[in-house]
Amino acid sequence: MRFFSIALVTALCATVSFAQQNTPWTTLEPGSDNIEVVGHIALGAPLSVADLDIEQEMHRPYAYVSRAGRVNNVERGTDIVDMSDPSNPKVIYRWRIENQELHSGSGAMDVKHFKLNGRYYVVQGLQFGTGPNNDLGAVILDVTDLPDPSSVKEVARIYEPELPGGFHNIFIYKHSDGRVLLMTTVRGPGAHVYDLGKLIEGDRENALAAVIPVPDAQDGRGSYHDFYAGYHTESDSDRFYGGGSGGYYVYDISDLENPDLLVTLTNITGVSRGHTFTPGPSGRYVIAETEYQYAPLRIFDLKPALDGEQSNISRPISAWTAHWENLVHNHEVRWPYVFVSGYHDGLQIFSMMDPQNPETVGYFDTYTGSRDQGSMGGNVGNGAFGVDVRNEDGLIVVSDISTGFWTFRMEGFNGWNGEDWGVPHISSVQKWDD
Repeated sequence: MRFFSIALVTALCATVSFAQQNTPWTTLEPGSDNIEVVGHIALGAPLSVADLDIEQEMHRPYAYVSRAGRVNNVERGTDIVDMSDPSNPKVIYRWRIENQELHSGSGAMDVKHFKLNGRYYVVQGLQFGTGPNNDLGAVILDVTDLPDPSSVKEVARIYEPELPGGFHNIFIYKHSDGRVLLMTTVRGPGAHVYDLGKLIEGDRENALAAVIPVPDAQDGRGSYHDFYAGYHTESDSDRFYGGGSGGYYVYDISDLENPDLLVTLTNITGVSRGHTFTPGPSGRYVIAETEYQYAPLRIFDLKPALDGEQSNISRPISAWTAHWENLVHNHEVRWPYVFVSGYHDGLQIFSMMDPQNPETVGYFDTYTGSRDQGSMGGNVGNGAFGVDVRNEDGLIVVSDISTGFWTFRMEGFNGWNGEDWGVPHISSVQKWDD
């Protein structure tokens, strides 16, 4: 079921002519036969929904959805969704920033959860424009006693007065040294890394654990847009994968205070700034996005660089897109599957079983509205924004900027464990209790 797949090893060295593509999804037939819509809930006004995160423990059936402010009169904050019955998801709690009229800008864009010392927390990244709190980057909520909504309480806030603008994207990683780390974008040349344990304990002064630099930060103006961190079994190391100014970068962060740059991916045709950048379980293949219209999602093989044969990789081994006119936003890897939130193309799933020939295996278009209304103008920036997967049972969740929160299942995908595929059991899912 291949809709669009291009090997870019040679193609990106020349002018590529993309033929018009007729997508199989329509308003009347939005999805492939192997994708089941389990549940859906409309969350509010169009252009008011951002990223999401899902808890992994089956006894905690909660998803967290960021509420952004791309339009007026939208309250910025977090919706907590109870999926005890995935066919009937329900919002059980809404956290909102106080004094909404004083908090302009995007608002709540990215959200992640973590577990520490037996308690459960949510970090809501925040991004405000002008106003009294434009240096507020995140709020941490204790959600241990859900589903009781009255039990949710704020435990910490993170401010960066020297780098106002907030945190556009965040990622939480349990380092091999045992620390639970919050990685954030900032309006500066690097990713900030905070020790969440210290923040929970109230030690804000010593919570900033490290800054991971942007190698291509010219005149100190570079920045990251998104990132991922994961463990690499072969080298017994912690690795950081960042997309931002100039392209993409891989660091060894085993010694967090002294990050070691391993691989650069720069001088890539059509890429001046990287977006989401995620490895497969082995760390060899990486999936890179740009969030530019007409730009495909590119797949790179890091082996030549990791083997010391070259320091920079500029040519992908393949690329994938659902429709050449559109773009994708985020993705989650559960090898060999890549789950994509594809804006106007909705939920897309492709297989990387053959990394040089990625193949679409399922889809459902969550957005059927106007192609002329988008958060980034023109015909982009609406539709599926966030995607996540629960490994235990394979439940797929999607946040759509305008249509709300969705739950899906894919036929034959009833959960994920890397060992079943002969790869390390490593994904974005963190092993909090290990």
